[in-house]
Amino acid sequence: MPTTSRFQAVLFDCDGVLVDSEPLTNGVLRDMLEEAGWSLSRDECMRLFIGKAVKDERALIESRTGRPLTDDWLVEFRRRRNERLEAALTPIAGAPDAVARVHAAVQGRIACASGADRYKVELQLAKCGLMPYFEGRIFSGHEMPRSKPAPDVYLAAAAALGADPRHCLVVEDTVTGVTAGVAAGATVLGYSPPEAGHDAPGALRAAGASAVFTAMHELPGLLA
Repeated sequence: MPTTSRFQAVLFDCDGVLVDSEPLTNGVLRDMLEEAGWSLSRDECMRLFIGKAVKDERALIESRTGRPLTDDWLVEFRRRRNERLEAALTPIAGAPDAVARVHAAVQGRIACASGADRYKVELQLAKCGLMPYFEGRIFSGHEMPRSKPAPDVYLAAAAALGADPRHCLVVEDTVTGVTAGVAAGATVLGYSPPEAGHDAPGALRAAGASAVFTAMHELPGLLA
């Protein structure tokens, strides 16, 4: 087990990296889009929306449903999403142990930098037993001037930890997130297991990931 790291800090995405939320969230989104008049398969919905905030896709959704994406619709989406996450969310396989080992390797200098809203991120980390590692170091793209693929959330996380972004490691599983990490100046590792809900290794490398790994137990060994 590594005890040191060449990085000043490690910055984790949340959805698809720490928690297996994407199939649940996208299932709710697919159902609600169908109710609004846009029929998508589960795979199509995941391909279009993984790594993106629903509110940022307003123009696309309105063009396909032919109706405005209202604040009330977004509130109902989040309510149904949160209910589903509370009922069925699990951590990514191996993530709790990997986080514990990374936390030790960098003397606690880790953060969660997500494109999702804060309530969702905190709900998920708490439900999966990860909150003790990240409490006080959780950053939401909804609270930044720009969300991913802009680098704002990663720059904010690095600054809060007193770390130079160029000496931070970012862990991401989508092209959108890798793009954000690279734009921040960080080294980015792409997580791409074979299960649905993660972008392919080639796409992550093309976006700027320096390496791609497929199982979370591999992560601590990549810090040295």
